[in-house]
This record gives sequence, structure tokens and C-alpha cells, in this order.
Amino acid sequence: MDSGRLKILFVSAEMSPFAKTGGLADVAGSLPAALAGRGHDVRAVMPKYRQIKEKGKYITEFPIDMNGQVESCEISKTGLPYKLRGETKELPVYFAGSRKYFDRDGIYGHYDDAERFLFFCRAILDMLPRIGFKPDIIHCNDWHTGPVCLLLKEKYSADDSKGGFYSRISTVYTIHNLEYQGNFPKEVIPLMDMGFDIFTSEKAEFYGMFSFMKAGLVYSDLISTVSGVYAEEIQTPQYGEKLEGVLSNRRDDLYGILNGVNYEEFNPETDKAIVRNYGVSNFRDKKENKAALQKEMGLPLADVPVIGLVSRLSGQKGLNLILEKIGDILRQDIQFVMLGAGEDYYREQFNNAALRYPDKFAVSIGFNADLACKIYAGSDMFLMPSRFEPCGLGQLISLRYGTIPIVRATGGLAETIRDYTSDNTRGNGFSFRDFSSDAMLDAVERGLKVYREMPGEWDKLIVRALKADFSWERSAEKYECLYMKAIKLQK
Repeated sequence: MDSGRLKILFVSAEMSPFAKTGGLADVAGSLPAALAGRGHDVRAVMPKYRQIKEKGKYITEFPIDMNGQVESCEISKTGLPYKLRGETKELPVYFAGSRKYFDRDGIYGHYDDAERFLFFCRAILDMLPRIGFKPDIIHCNDWHTGPVCLLLKEKYSADDSKGGFYSRISTVYTIHNLEYQGNFPKEVIPLMDMGFDIFTSEKAEFYGMFSFMKAGLVYSDLISTVSGVYAEEIQTPQYGEKLEGVLSNRRDDLYGILNGVNYEEFNPETDKAIVRNYGVSNFRDKKENKAALQKEMGLPLADVPVIGLVSRLSGQKGLNLILEKIGDILRQDIQFVMLGAGEDYYREQFNNAALRYPDKFAVSIGFNADLACKIYAGSDMFLMPSRFEPCGLGQLISLRYGTIPIVRATGGLAETIRDYTSDNTRGNGFSFRDFSSDAMLDAVERGLKVYREMPGEWDKLIVRALKADFSWERSAEKYECLYMKAIKLQK
């Protein structure tokens, strides 16, 4: 290892801009670039899904024996631009391809997801000597990659046939959302070319299932999650998803590092999706984006506060609280704009609300990146009443656009949003602790009161939001320190 320069392999099931279903892809598309921008030798690897448009340059191909069925893995490579001392360079991104496992529509939700992602985990490790890259750190992300940590410790490091290639490689495992664990019947274990001795409560067994997530938690050198508050929360029964005991046992190895936001991608001064660019010096021009948003969403052009929401439609996001109080919220002189995709129940409920309140509530179902930016720029407030939220990107992006968050104080929302009512000199939003519709409505009404009755204070909130720094640079520096700690554990 060069002095201070690390070799890092970043492993993720999705990565922006190649394939994305949520915040994991945003992290995977930004953190490796930020680390490379700090001078490290960073590579990334992900599956080659059918939807990925980049063909990539062919690198190599090799067989993997999946419990007696030999499948071929083709490795190709493309690049992700990043800046190093002002010069644009390319971070190598490897695709692990398989006609059987990844040449199909959709990223997740297939009957053989266990087999698909075990193939991916094995392909990652088998790829390394073939591309001539021995990392100091393999950074694994979420349940899909947990078995990499297990395989490295229990199988590959113990295999002398590779001449010690896999020795002294450290692993960091990041939990992005503990609710999604990748739990499957133990019969998947032979797909790793391993025996059932790993199927114990001290190792990868979890309530009678083989757990991808637990494999990562038990076998990684260090564990991180995406905010300090969430790191504490997941050690409790309320948020631990039955893994709180495992996490408490590894509390000394568990670190909370807040996600960042790509400030080049999300920038109101340069964003081409919005009708009027603005920043701290001309923040009042933001109102032009409100008018454009109202027009696009079919709402009356009116000088009223607009609440925005961009979200996955799921129970985690606290959407039931909104549905319980939608009438109380919309009785006020406001408008509400929403964009999201997910569960049919919420889609139907919010579409019905739009029919009941056509002049006040507008909803767009699906994912539309340009419309999301228009909502961030055109809204006055941004609502996130999550039941739990490991980090949350919506509140960070809304701050970037000078749109004031209203959030439930949990996980990363608690770490990033300071309640204005409690601290009017440093507050950057409005928050509530109890997971109840009454508490949420109170926070909304507090925000509306400041907006209507204290315009000077509202302007200060906008400027404070626009000046906030939640870029990836600070997070990348913390991960750099975490990697060094993991490497020292090998010595």
C-alpha cells in the first residue's frame, strides 16, 4: 500500500447512473468518486442488468460452479467521471454479467434472488486476481453483498492455491436499511461451495434462515451505517429488526457516517430541469419555480405555501400519517405536490385525494428525476414523516434547494434537521418526535405559521438551508479513516 493511498473496491447491487431503485444507487454513484477525488485507487463493481445501456469493454470471462451447475461470468468495464485536483478522470466500474441471472427485466424481486446475488458475490472475489487488483478494502453495501465478507473469511482467505492473494484484505460492511435482510432457506448455502457449518446462530443462521445481512454483520471487519443516530437506534428492539443483539455485540465495530449529496448533480444554480436558477444571492427567484411547478401539476397559480413530497410509496415513509390528516392539511390555504412510486395501496389513496382536492393536491405516480428537481426547487416546504429513516436524502436535497424540511426526528432526519421552534438561531426545519398524525400536523402548522407571519425569519431559513454543506467530501474523509482502522485490524 502506498503511503496514504488506499486500494478500494466498492461493491453494490445498484449504482447511479447505471441502474437505480433508490438511495443505495446514489451513494454508490457518489462516494467512490469522492474517495477517488481524494487520491485513492478506487474501483466499483455491480451486476450487468439488462437495463444498463453501457456495453462496457470486455475484460475477461470465467466459470463459477453453482452447486454442480457451471455458469459463466463475463466481466466488462466502463468509467465514472470524477475530479482529481481539477482534472477530470474516470473511475473504473466493472460489470459482472450473466445471461442466466441478470439478463432479465427488473433488478430485484425474482424467485431466484438468493442464487443471483450469491453468484454476484462469488464473481466479485473470483474477478480480482483476473483483473490484477488486490484491494486493501472491500466495501460491501446492503444485504446483496453480505456473503462477500463470509466467503472472504471462511473460504477464499483459507485457500492457499491462490498464493495468499486473498490474505490481508479488509472488509467494511454498510447497512443502508436494516429492514431488507436477504433471508433465504439454508438450502442456498451449497451455492457458495460451502458446508452447513456456517449455519449456526453465531454465524449466518437467522431464525432458521440463511441471512445475507447477518453474514455481513458477523464477518466484516468493521460495520457502518448511514447516520450516527441510526447506528444507535438499530441496537434497540424498536429499530433492530431482530438483529439488535448481533449489532450490540459488535457495538465497538459499528460506526455511523452520514450520507452526502452530490452537489454537482443537485445544484439550483445550474440545474437545467428548473425554469429559473438561483442561489444565496438571488434566492427570491425561487418563486418562479413555484409558479412553473403549479402550472405543470395543474394547480391554480396562487401565492400560497406549497408543500412537496418525493418518496417511495411504502409504510416506512410515514405516509399513513399524511392520509390521516390530509383533510386537515388541505383545509388550510396551501397546495401539496407529490411524486412517488411503490405500493398500490398508497398510489390509490393519494390518487383519490387528488380527485377530492383538485385545486390543492397534485400527485404524479412513477419516478421522474426532472420532476423531482422541480418539486425540490418549486416547493416551500418538504415533508418527510418517516417511521424510520436510516439517513434520508430527500431532506438533504431539499436543503440544497432552499426548501425547508418538515420531518420526524428519527435516524438521519434527527441528525440533519434542527427544529426551528426549539432553536430559532440554528434551526433549519421543523421536526416532531412522536410517530403520530397529530404530532406531524403540529409540525406542519408550526412551519406554516412562520412562513405566513414571519417572512423575515423564513428568508433566514432559506439562506441557512442554501448555505448548508452536506456534500460527500466530509463523508468521504470519515470513510477514509474507517478504512484505515479496518486495515490495522489485519496487522
